[in-house]
Amino acid sequence: MAATEAEAPEAGTPKGGTPRAEARETVLLTERLRLRPLRPDDAEPLHRLINDWEVARNLGPVPFPYGREALGEWIAKSGADRAADRAFHFCITGREEEHPLGVIGLTREGPGTGRIGYWVGRRYWGHGVASEAVARVVSWGFGTLGLDRLVAYVADDNAASIRVLEKHGFRFTHEAEHDFASRGGAFPVRWFALTRADRLAASGHGAAAPGAALSTADRPLLLVAAVAMVDADGRVLLARRPEGKALAGLWEFPGGKVGPGETPEAALIRELAEELGIDVSAACLAPFAFASHAYEKFHLLMPLYLCRRWQGTPTPREGQALAWVRPQKLADYPMPPADRPLVAMLRDWL
Repeated sequence: MAATEAEAPEAGTPKGGTPRAEARETVLLTERLRLRPLRPDDAEPLHRLINDWEVARNLGPVPFPYGREALGEWIAKSGADRAADRAFHFCITGREEEHPLGVIGLTREGPGTGRIGYWVGRRYWGHGVASEAVARVVSWGFGTLGLDRLVAYVADDNAASIRVLEKHGFRFTHEAEHDFASRGGAFPVRWFALTRADRLAASGHGAAAPGAALSTADRPLLLVAAVAMVDADGRVLLARRPEGKALAGLWEFPGGKVGPGETPEAALIRELAEELGIDVSAACLAPFAFASHAYEKFHLLMPLYLCRRWQGTPTPREGQALAWVRPQKLADYPMPPADRPLVAMLRDWL
């Protein structure tokens, strides 16, 4: 049960992407699984799992039989690819037990795009291992690597992997042929894609249909307060939403929802203390602009404040990444739709 993998092309870290050191050390956890970087001592158990015709037949670049030395060389190459930020291959193990179950990888295909490939040993088929691993890597790709699009190709007769991709929102895009070393030549494959827009729509953060009524009954009003913190060098603080949150992987102005009975200023003071560990007084928050944006399931109203004075050093306390950005570079960072119109106004003012 496997989607195919191919060689990783040269590619650089996209703007706003994860730092290379962070990506090299990444270990991803799920309820049952641990996805960790491959190690040389994985070669022996993985060699036993992959030298199974039912597995190898679905992996494009993998011959059958697959030599032990060749697998060891590939594991070494995967480490080099990870260090160079080209591709990230993980050994799939149990969360409590370290023996390998298979491999899953994400390869950069170009700006904003990554390709997922995976395989699981036949003895572990039918237990949801591939599905659980794919869900975790999809979340990591969008939320931490900041990718906008994920793709995968699957052998035309690999119904199990097709079901896995469709379960997680991948859409069929086209048919093609791909060389399969184990099958001795070209074989029909199906390509699938999942975009950030697809994920946003599934979470209710997609754009509302043009001309749709904006009645409160259909889409309740959500009040969120945000702040553009400007340091002594004129740079603006952006925070990248971490995995597990809606709009994960996008950069935004710090802030959060205004609670019942709160003023926007009070909400900001609370949020900045909780998220960044800094103290701000209401007198240091100057109203600047506001955003009004219709999402599919709610309408967002977001006042934006300016702040130049605070106590403490902004420190990420909720898993978010932080970046101090020059005003002219703000547009380089992918942001939620509601934040984007504020960038030009802020850049012109600063």
